[in-house]
Formats: sequence, structure tokens, C-alpha cells
Amino acid sequence: MSATHDVFNQVEPLVDYNLFACNQALGAALKFNAPALDTAHLHALGDALGSADMQTHARLANVFTPQLKSHSRFGHRIDQVEFHPSYHALMTAATGAGLHGTPFSDAEQASGTAHVNRAAAFMLFTELEPSTLCPISMTYAVTPALRDNPAIYADWAPQLTSRAYDPALKLWKDKTGVTMGMGMTEKQGGSDVRANTTQAVPAGSDQWGQRFSVTGHKWFFSAPMCDAFLILAQTPSGLSCLFLPRVLPDGTLNQLFIQRLKDKLGNKANASSEVEFAGATAWLVGEEGRGVPQILAMGTMTRLDCALGTSGLMRQALSLALNHTSQRMAFGKKLIDQPLMKNVLADLALESEASTALALRLARSFDRPEDEHERAMQRLLTPVAKFWICKRGSHFAEEAMECLGGNGYVEEGGEGIMARIYREMPVNSIWEGAGNIMALDLLRALRKADAAAALAHELAPAQGMHPALDHLAASLPIRVEQMATEMEARRLAQDVALTVQAALLAQTAPAAVFGAFCDSRLAGHWGHSFGSLGAGTDFDAIIARAQPR
Repeated sequence: MSATHDVFNQVEPLVDYNLFACNQALGAALKFNAPALDTAHLHALGDALGSADMQTHARLANVFTPQLKSHSRFGHRIDQVEFHPSYHALMTAATGAGLHGTPFSDAEQASGTAHVNRAAAFMLFTELEPSTLCPISMTYAVTPALRDNPAIYADWAPQLTSRAYDPALKLWKDKTGVTMGMGMTEKQGGSDVRANTTQAVPAGSDQWGQRFSVTGHKWFFSAPMCDAFLILAQTPSGLSCLFLPRVLPDGTLNQLFIQRLKDKLGNKANASSEVEFAGATAWLVGEEGRGVPQILAMGTMTRLDCALGTSGLMRQALSLALNHTSQRMAFGKKLIDQPLMKNVLADLALESEASTALALRLARSFDRPEDEHERAMQRLLTPVAKFWICKRGSHFAEEAMECLGGNGYVEEGGEGIMARIYREMPVNSIWEGAGNIMALDLLRALRKADAAAALAHELAPAQGMHPALDHLAASLPIRVEQMATEMEARRLAQDVALTVQAALLAQTAPAAVFGAFCDSRLAGHWGHSFGSLGAGTDFDAIIARAQPR
């Protein structure tokens, strides 16, 4: 076919660049929360994750999705999930970067910055491909809960903290590394796990403690090819937390049967499943009848990852929007030079930096468990950050996609990453407790500590730096002490999030970023959509700070 036209004014993809080097918001948050941290390894990771090869792995892992193989070709039940080789390449990279259980190794714990360090790397990896991080996140989060069965933890800890990835379905002690998942929700209950009907009958005891025979099901059982899971089941003393391995200590497969894989909106590379237990063997973790608080020791850390993951997705969506608009011409100018587009991009940059600041601040609290203030902020900020950052994610992705126009709505090519981000965003808001659950958790946190004093202490360094921040900060301790009703819980979570974000930006961001954030989010000089910042905003300074390269 003869040429019909010249192809021009199409952008070069954002590829072969360093995800960390130009992320000034992340760099500032790290300097604030872990000033002594050597970031050389993050530079190296950012370079690897921005490569064309890794972007290809991310695309292929989502195009060629997991496949359930319930039976062998000879008719034997095998209950295995097959993944594309690119999935395994991504998992190898994530475990090699220490994003799973590595922060709980003795060496990492001694650094005093294990969780902040890991949080930054997790955010960078999320920019590349978030789906594979589901089993990675659960393996990271399981340690605080699993430690309450010292015998199991002693046996499994070396593989949980290992930087090796070993996908083989075999006995844990014969593997170089393991992953873990969780199973809480059932058909009839969803988030109301106390409605669970799965039964666990006492079946003796051994070196791992009290043993149970489990019969029932789980409606959402992510990453079913993990080596073991923490589940909730009804024992004679009530809902309890149990450790359920795929392969039993004698080398036989446990009675866990995968019924089907979920066909999800996004998160395609990760296998989420429905399973049934038919006399599966499991061991008690923690106190019998106290399953919910026990497994929430794991859930608290996966909620941190929801905030980190959404912040990473925001950063990548913003980077794609900036890359596109910096090259694309429209109406005689580059898009980035058009006034309305400047407003949108600057507004997105504010949201992204504020989310990064809040997520890293929360991660810092996990590095200082002996500090009373940090423990109070962890209880307070975990539901707040998970609620607000994740709630903003979907709106953010839609606006960033619109910056690319129709090119952002297609699945192929470099800009197809944007469509994947858009489909991914809702999962972090839903998983591990949707918005209402987080708002209610905030109210519970307020009852357990002197939250008002802790919040006042957290906000004190920013006092006097912006009148709108001072006004809102002054009102929060009273509202916290009065403990808002459930009807007001979402608004309280929003206001705590915005105030803490502003106070953090006052200490980590340039005046242009801090001032525009307070003017828009706190003073009310803002509309109901991105791109409605006031005319006095220093748009060029905010956009320049956010550029990906």
C-alpha cells in the first residue's frame, strides 16, 4: 500500500528512564523521614524498573493472565495456577529488592529505617506493575501476626525474609523462599467477617501447637499459589486465626481446592480465587476466639501498602501525563504550555506529592514501635491514609488519562500503561477495608489513645505557616476529642488527612507547592475537579518539580 500520510506529533514513550532519580517528592519525603538513609540502591532499582525490558514484562503479565489448572491431564486434582514467565520475572525482581518479608530480618531491623526504605522501593515498583505486589505485600505483612505462633515463625522466618523467589509447590523447608497470603471473606459476609461460617474442629497438637481440621470456603482468596495463608475460621471458642499451608509437614498437599479464578476489573496479573477447604489442616495463631484482632496485625500493614501503592500509581499516571503533554502539540502550542492544561498538571502534581508525603510518614511509624507518639500516629494515620489516598486515586487516574486524550484510553503501546493504572486504582480502596470501614476504624483509633494530643504534636511544626492550615489544625483536636459520630466519620478522616498532608508539605516541599496545596485544599480556593487552582499559583515551578526526567 502506498503512503497516505506522514505520521508526526506522536509522543515518544516514557521508557528507559530512572523512576527514582527525578522523583523529587519521594526524595524529599525520604530525607524528612529517614535522613541518614543511603539511597544508592533506590537509584539502581529506579533505573531497572524504568527499562524497556521491565515494562515489557509488566505488559505481558497482564495480557497473558493466570490460568487455573484444577486437574492434571490424567485426571488427578492438582489445584495449581499457571503464570506467564513475565509474572515470575516480576516476582523475582520484587523479592530481590526485598519488598516482601525482608524488612523483618535482623539486619534490616537494626538499620532503624527498614520500613521507610522498603516503602520507597514498593512505591517505585508499583509504578511499573502493581498486580504482582499482592502476594509480596501479604508476605511483608504477615510477620507481626505470625510471630504469635513462635514455633511456626521460627521454621518459616528464614524463607519469609529471604530475597529468593521460588514458585515451586513443595515443602517450605526445601524452598529458598516462600510467599504467604490471607483468606478472610466469605460469600455471606464480605467485610463482616464475624458472619463467617467456615468451621475449624480441634484435631490434636504437635510441634506447631494446636491443630485444627477446617471445612468451609473463602470467597476472595488472593494469590492462591502462595505457600501458606492466614485464615479466619470458627473454632469452639469463636472466630480464630489459623495458619494453613499448601503443603503439609509430611509433604502431602493440604485439602485446599481452588474453585475458580476471579475475572476482575483490573489487577489482572494477580490470581484471585474462590477456594474450599475439605478437612484442611491448620494451626492456631494467637489466642483462640481472638481471630479478628490477630489477623488485623497483618491487615494494618497491608493497609499501609494500599496507601503506598496508590501513591506510586499516582506518580506514574502523573509522569505519563507530563511526558505526553511536554511533546504533544495542539492549537499552536505544546499541551503543557496551554493555561488550562498547566492548571490540571499542577493540581495533579500537588495531589501526588501530598500522597507521597503522607504514605512515607505512615511508613516511618512502623520503624519506631518503641516511640509512644509514633504508635499513636500509626493507629491514627493507617485508616486515614488508606481512606483518603486510595479514595483520591480513581479520580486522579481519570484526570491524568484525560491529559492523554484517546491515546490514554487504549491498552496498547507505552501509553497503554495509563489504562492499566485506571483499572487498578479502585482495588486499593476496596481491598483490606473499603472507605466506610476505614472511617469507622478511625473512630475506633480515637477511643484507644490520646489522639488529640498526638495530632496536635504532629501538626505543631507547621503552626503559623498558613492561616488556613492554622484554622483547620485548631479545630481538629476538639473534633477528635468529641469523637465524631459515624455519620461524620468520613469528613473527619478527610480533614485529618488534608491537615497532616499540609503540615508535612510545610516541612518537605517548596513554598509554591505548600502554598498552592493550602490555598486549594484547605482555604477553599478550589473547585470540585482537578484543574481549578487559583490564578496566583506558581504553575511552572510545581510542574517543573514533578517532571519524570
